[in-house]
Amino acid sequence: MIELISNAVVIDGNTIRSAEEARAKGVDVEAARKNSLAARILAAHNTAPEGENVLRIRFDAMASHDITYVGIVQTARASGLTEFPVPYALTNCHNSLCAVGGTINEDDHLFGLAAAQKYGGIFVPPHLAVIHQYVREMMTKCGGMILGSDSHTRYGALGVMAVGEGGPELVKQLLGKTYDVADPQKIAVWLEGAPRPGVGPQDVALALIAAVFSNGFVKNKVLEFMGPGVEGLSVEYRCGIDVMTTETTCLSSIWTTDAKVARYLEKHGRPDDYAELRLEGPAAYDGLIRIDLGKIVPMIALPFHPSNAYPVAEVARHAPELLAHVEDEARRQFGDAARGLNLCGKIRDGGLWVDQGIIAGCAGGSFENITLAAAILDGKSTGNLAFSLSVYPASEPQGLALVNNGSTAKLMAAGAVMKNAFCGPCFGAGDTPAHGALSIRHTTRNFPNREGSKPANGQLSAVALMDARSIAATAANGGRLTPATDLDWSAPGLADVNLEYRFEPLIYHRRVYNGFGHAKPETPLIFGPNIADWPAMSALPEHLLLQVVSVITDPVTTTDELIPSGETSSLRSNPLKLAEYTLSRKDPGYVERAKAVNALEKTRLGNAANADLVARVRALFASCGLNIPQSGSGLADVGIGSTIFAVKPGDGSAREQAASCQKVLGGWANLAVEYATKRYRSNLINWGMLPFIVDADLANVLQVGDWLAVPHVRKAVQNAEPTLLAHIVRENGTSEQIALTLKDLTDDERQIILDGCLINFYNATRKK
Repeated sequence: MIELISNAVVIDGNTIRSAEEARAKGVDVEAARKNSLAARILAAHNTAPEGENVLRIRFDAMASHDITYVGIVQTARASGLTEFPVPYALTNCHNSLCAVGGTINEDDHLFGLAAAQKYGGIFVPPHLAVIHQYVREMMTKCGGMILGSDSHTRYGALGVMAVGEGGPELVKQLLGKTYDVADPQKIAVWLEGAPRPGVGPQDVALALIAAVFSNGFVKNKVLEFMGPGVEGLSVEYRCGIDVMTTETTCLSSIWTTDAKVARYLEKHGRPDDYAELRLEGPAAYDGLIRIDLGKIVPMIALPFHPSNAYPVAEVARHAPELLAHVEDEARRQFGDAARGLNLCGKIRDGGLWVDQGIIAGCAGGSFENITLAAAILDGKSTGNLAFSLSVYPASEPQGLALVNNGSTAKLMAAGAVMKNAFCGPCFGAGDTPAHGALSIRHTTRNFPNREGSKPANGQLSAVALMDARSIAATAANGGRLTPATDLDWSAPGLADVNLEYRFEPLIYHRRVYNGFGHAKPETPLIFGPNIADWPAMSALPEHLLLQVVSVITDPVTTTDELIPSGETSSLRSNPLKLAEYTLSRKDPGYVERAKAVNALEKTRLGNAANADLVARVRALFASCGLNIPQSGSGLADVGIGSTIFAVKPGDGSAREQAASCQKVLGGWANLAVEYATKRYRSNLINWGMLPFIVDADLANVLQVGDWLAVPHVRKAVQNAEPTLLAHIVRENGTSEQIALTLKDLTDDERQIILDGCLINFYNATRKK
């Protein structure tokens, strides 16, 4: 079904050779590396001088939604923003319900509209489109690059290399700076064959994620989709696979383009944005993923990760065993709260019964997915018991097309509830299942509690990811898990489904504010009572004394666990209020411990000569044989802060708040065996936090309450020293020396850390 080849390959037309075989045929493999689509697009956007070992990318366009754009504009404004230099879409698809927190959601929307007017942006009002669907329909241009403050920023199927990053990386672009990254490896994804009826894009995506996530096969690399199998896939089908590549931990993606992409762009009124992207001569790649689409079967990703994927038929056959594993994982993560999650109890009458179905968002809410779901449910009923089905078209134009082709009527008649364009089911802001319930969703993620349950309150539900086709088949059976391949796809209604889509541009023309190139600097920003400026942040001192305030030994820690989604989303315009929720689901004691350490730092900054504090700090350094030089009688050169240890933090969302909330509470560093994604590591750096790499054995010895004495850290960062020595000082007075590694920091990244954060860095630059 899926084959992984880790050695370099060269692709020439439909011929795939190993690098050695290609060299034997006279191919210059190193030169051929420049022929991949990804290499060509990156080179066209790279502004670095020739010979520099880092790419400095300028993007063609950007996009953010209403959880992220306030913080981005606030950061850029504090750093000297005058006008948006590229088309920048501010969409409103996350906090658009305006149901939590009083006026603060709509206050953010008014701020966004004012910012679009003031700086020359594009404002997409609430309920009109989810972020990625709007960009697909209105902003993609073959051969281009787009940056988004959402991890699922992927438009490769439309010939665009897109990257999802934390807000500070968008700030850099707004200020005319660059996205700096080492030249990524490229992995060819060779598609062949054709999917069987009933197999959808989510099935292909889940099979791919299961094959490459755990082994890190594509981490921080670019996936390049090609091969004879591409031609048989519709553009929406390709987009459905492409958007899920984020869950592989790749950096970006790109596909070959063809007449189908040309027709898609023409339908959306942008024929000039098409360009054929195909290989021209031999192209070399660092590895290959071969996917036989004809062998893909309906898949289901069981809780609590998209990579926990199995064929639906296998889950049906081995449900007791597989669901018992999920329950064991729930007990490991949530203890007593997991007692109500009796997934094995959902096995009855010879089947597995689920409680809820959702088709939504940038992955599931496409015209084709929903049209096929409607065809499957035509004339059937979802039943009148616990099972429910909700369907969210990804944009109002797609919603109108579904009304016009009769799909909306079919779904409503079957008992499905039609809703508007909204990302809530993807991150816990809508359709939260009941305690103990199992929801099947064609959305992007099924991380623990991402659906909105709160284990600290004794609530726990679970999400499994599936394709819209199999969700509809399950709904037609009243909630009994059913793969769509069990249906008769030769029957009338399925064999002749009309998937022709007509885009209606007036919906956007009448409601979207497009001010790009027409900034109105006199426009005042509108600040609601929840919109707050970032607090002042100190430059990195010469020495650091860090207390370990959380130790997380899970194999992977998601950004949802670092700062929860859902109920906290309304607070993301207020750094101090949001920080109160940091690690609340994973380590509820973290905030108070971090605050206690931060109080010592505030004492240091307010009264550097505090005798008791000076004595305490010097004693901690002295206990490990370190004599820290004093500046006068105070601690001007010794910063006091907190740090967390996690084995592999940062999987999932691009949200910068996973790092900034730690910083607001006095965090100076993370200790990690590795970082799950580049974007989380970048967020740490941009908020002035040190992304230390440590030995895996530290997980066995580090304890909450330990102190970490890090002498001469500023000097080490200034001199680009890759490794520095620190000491763990324990409560019993013993100490242990450890090595802290700082890998691959660019000159600008080092200076950002030295200055204390990106805002300080730009303010210092402006003063020079």
